[in-house]
Amino acid sequence: MVFTLLGFSVMGYHPGIEDDGVYLAAIKADINPSLYPHDANFFRLQLQATVFDRVMARFVEGTGISVAWAELLIQFVSLFLILWATLGIARFIFEEKHAQWAAVAMVTAMFTLPVAGTALYIADQHLHPRNMATALIMLAVWCILKDKRWQAIPLLLVAILLHPIMGALGISFCVFSVLAFREAVPARVRALQSSLAAGVPLGWIFESPTPSWHHALNTRTYYYLYRWEWYEWLGAIAPLVLFWLLWRLAKRYGHNNLSRLALAVFAYGIFQQIVAMVMLTPTALIRLTPLQPMRYLQLVYIFMAMVGGGLLGRFLLKTNWWRWAIFLLVFNGSMYAVQRETYDSSTHIELPGVAPSNDYLQAFEWIRLNTPTDAYFTLDPRYLAAPHEDFHSFRALAERSQLADGIKDTAVVTQVPELGPVWEKQEDAQKGWTKFTLADFQRLKAEFGVNWTLVNYPQPPAGLDCKWHNATLAVCEV
Repeated sequence: MVFTLLGFSVMGYHPGIEDDGVYLAAIKADINPSLYPHDANFFRLQLQATVFDRVMARFVEGTGISVAWAELLIQFVSLFLILWATLGIARFIFEEKHAQWAAVAMVTAMFTLPVAGTALYIADQHLHPRNMATALIMLAVWCILKDKRWQAIPLLLVAILLHPIMGALGISFCVFSVLAFREAVPARVRALQSSLAAGVPLGWIFESPTPSWHHALNTRTYYYLYRWEWYEWLGAIAPLVLFWLLWRLAKRYGHNNLSRLALAVFAYGIFQQIVAMVMLTPTALIRLTPLQPMRYLQLVYIFMAMVGGGLLGRFLLKTNWWRWAIFLLVFNGSMYAVQRETYDSSTHIELPGVAPSNDYLQAFEWIRLNTPTDAYFTLDPRYLAAPHEDFHSFRALAERSQLADGIKDTAVVTQVPELGPVWEKQEDAQKGWTKFTLADFQRLKAEFGVNWTLVNYPQPPAGLDCKWHNATLAVCEV
């Protein structure tokens, strides 16, 4: 619990940012179907493959607590379970208690470690089904190491229901873990690689995507493995080399459990890297690109942090309190500093019920409380990247419909190609936003039914009926 509190404090908490713009909006729409009458497809269609939003909605309704507090609670539980499973696994591979707790401490500090070029962290600073799936996968690995493999099956099935891609990667890792902790390991691993390589799917991957889908896909440069920078490739390959070395060295010095875990990570990583390179190479398989097969690195990075921390504990920290103090201060302090710089205009831990200091969040709150539920907004298509906005989602936090944006909604289009023409039409209609006049807003109203807008202050376009403003933004009726 102490490490969970420490990790939560270091990584911060920012509901409604990044992917939570999709997930949080879906949860709120499940609870209140009158929300988002104009744009629900920009989150509903993507979430057809997961039960996450429906489970959260039923949890809120069943417990009677608010969505904000429910998300905070489940986020905390997810982090706790990740660290609890980490401790269980560490106890299996390290004999010394100080090494076991150092493994937990390192994972705690590294929650927001960027995972090579994947645009992922080990854990997100908001509730994400990936956090929940990661917790279940780690528990499943712990079950396998305790030789209670049947208990891992329901955990992995729930992980798939919450986050299909991460659940599938979790199954892959667990298969390699089972093989690594049995005899004749190399032969079994090679056999598994051959059998899985023969199981590549299926017809939909050869469908011809639309031009609008290509347009959206090209905005997500991290999807393209062969466009990664050299240091991103290094972040992918170096951990696999390190686990190969660890496998050989641990085996040589008789650390059997550590050696086999390193082998499992190495074999899993090599297999998934080959799969990723195949999936992302041929143009004919471009429909597989949004699956982001390089996400496999998230699990590799978790185990890299865990094993690295354990080895530091074994050989350097031991039971020396001042070394522990320096270790905790350096790693947690540096990660905290990075998070404060990343979200420098927002409160580090955005708790429910606390008045926002961020000008954008103030505007979103006023809109949520003072505009009609069926209000349809237009705002800068690139507002998420605006100075001091910190990537907070209008749709999720203002709880109002909006015309498609040019940043987050593009990611949704890559997952749901049928949204491409709608997204492209709305994005084209909002081009030249910085020079918009009243006539442009009236055009959007005539074409799409937009009747509200969020614009810059102190110089909103003349003729708009502005109802509220702060130092940065004005909420106006068209």
